[in-house]
Amino acid sequence: MKRLALIFALIATPLFAVNPDEVLQDSVLEARARALSQELRCVVCRGENIDESNADIARDLRLLVRERLVAGDSDAQVLDFVVERYGEYVLMTPKTDGANIILWALGPVLFLTALLGGVLYTRRRTAANTGNSAALNDEEQARLAAILKE
Repeated sequence: MKRLALIFALIATPLFAVNPDEVLQDSVLEARARALSQELRCVVCRGENIDESNADIARDLRLLVRERLVAGDSDAQVLDFVVERYGEYVLMTPKTDGANIILWALGPVLFLTALLGGVLYTRRRTAANTGNSAALNDEEQARLAAILKE
């Protein structure tokens, strides 16, 4: 029973890559460091933040964040420093200003364009199919009967 409880505890609790030697003594600064680490992407492990990554560069970034916090930087200053050094790729949620606004708007614009194109295509196909359903005249009926006899 104890083994089952231990296995459940290991699976149920999130495992972070933060080593004990990285943890700050000040719990407020450590909480800020953890929050900032959740916002920064590991440049090696795509899709993981630096708090979860075991890569060496993620450890260096965690230490850098903590150094900047101890030095007295605000959260925004720490993020700006890291972005200046590594580029906007390190942000888990990219900024929505400048040239990035094009990237943010491009997805919905393309979706709406495709939706409009699909609606127009469907309407044209429906109109084309309903226009050809006229009855055959006498000459066409006779010709059809001759073809079917052969």
